[in-house]
Amino acid sequence: MLVRLMYASRAVPSVDLDALMAIQRSSAAGNSAQGVTGVLCFSEGIFLQVLEGGRSAVNRLYNRIAGDPRHTDVELLSYEEISERRFAAWSMGQVNMSRLNPGLLLKYSERAVLDPYAVSGSVSMALFEELVATAAIVGQP
Repeated sequence: MLVRLMYASRAVPSVDLDALMAIQRSSAAGNSAQGVTGVLCFSEGIFLQVLEGGRSAVNRLYNRIAGDPRHTDVELLSYEEISERRFAAWSMGQVNMSRLNPGLLLKYSERAVLDPYAVSGSVSMALFEELVATAAIVGQP
């Protein structure tokens, strides 16, 4: 059974660009081996990520992320059984936020910043899908 999980978290101050790239590389390798796909957005210290795959594999990964000391304020935004993946092209892609039009963020929130804590899970998913559709994705396909 396939599931889709979306969560938000805040990065601890020690997570810099190098640490982020290391997370992306190790996630891509580990996710591929477990049949997990997804995309990550990271902006101003906030992670917003969608994971898709088998229920057990996605649950284990989310539990590992929730216990990872590089994340704080981990919140589950959405969890659903799915019939097909939306983000199957990436073992762990990353949205290139530098290519993002701030107007897209204003479409879904009060300010032009990524803040999934201030909106509903369904709004975060709609924003996420537009981010994926309009911003360049980097990472391993």
